[in-house]
Amino acid sequence: MAVDRTSPETGVLADDEGLTDTGRYLFDLHGHLVIEDVLSPDEVDTLNELIDQQELPEPPKDSAAGRFNDFLEWGEPFCDLLDHDVIMAVLEELLGDGFRLDHYYGIYLREGTGTLNLHGGGTPYDPPEYFHFEDIGMVNGLTVVSWNLRDTGPEHGGFCCLPGSHKANYPYPDTIAEAHAGATTLEEEPDELVVPEGPAGSVTIFTEALTHGTTPWVAEHNRRSLLYKYSPAQQSWSSSYPDPPTSVDLTERQETLFEPPYHHGRPSLFEDTE
Repeated sequence: MAVDRTSPETGVLADDEGLTDTGRYLFDLHGHLVIEDVLSPDEVDTLNELIDQQELPEPPKDSAAGRFNDFLEWGEPFCDLLDHDVIMAVLEELLGDGFRLDHYYGIYLREGTGTLNLHGGGTPYDPPEYFHFEDIGMVNGLTVVSWNLRDTGPEHGGFCCLPGSHKANYPYPDTIAEAHAGATTLEEEPDELVVPEGPAGSVTIFTEALTHGTTPWVAEHNRRSLLYKYSPAQQSWSSSYPDPPTSVDLTERQETLFEPPYHHGRPSLFEDTE
């Protein structure tokens, strides 16, 4: 059975100042981190209540189709996550100043939903999705911040990955990909695959260069995760860019996150933000 190998008693991984030494080491090593208790129970409840008000249709039992869009229009609490202090400090280290919101969507899955195939990896090289190390530290392409509004993990299903694959020099084997794609229970997942514990209120951060996917969802409660995907300042994953919400007044820093991709003369996300 896939197990969580990434959450021993390691202490604080990140705070308002960014990654701790432990968090930095583990992200470099594994390609992902789960930071717990970033949102309070009240904040989680508020976000879930706002989603409930949308009266979304029941999610299909197709992991790739279990998504909802445009949730930034649903209220300020969703926009507050765009530049949450803990997340911004971490993203500054991973992406540098001036990074941008590349795209975003929500995931909701119900019991009995199948897998999402594995994708990503250090090899073969994919221009928008990369990880390497330079004298300035870790250098990332497209990077995901996934806010967990319901418990995920080895008992429930959800996000899974091959730790360290963001630095792999070989493609992931077909045997692992096929075993994952054919799994109908968590016990059938290949042992190499990790399903990190992601309690409600936590945030999972990972580089898209990491080989990752979704396990079968076996919990009685629906999965709810909000994915905000950020790119370096000069880069875009697609030819379309997200529009800022029209129903919420954004702060100046939040508006800057919607700037199109370019590098020269880009506004700082961290100057005069207090």
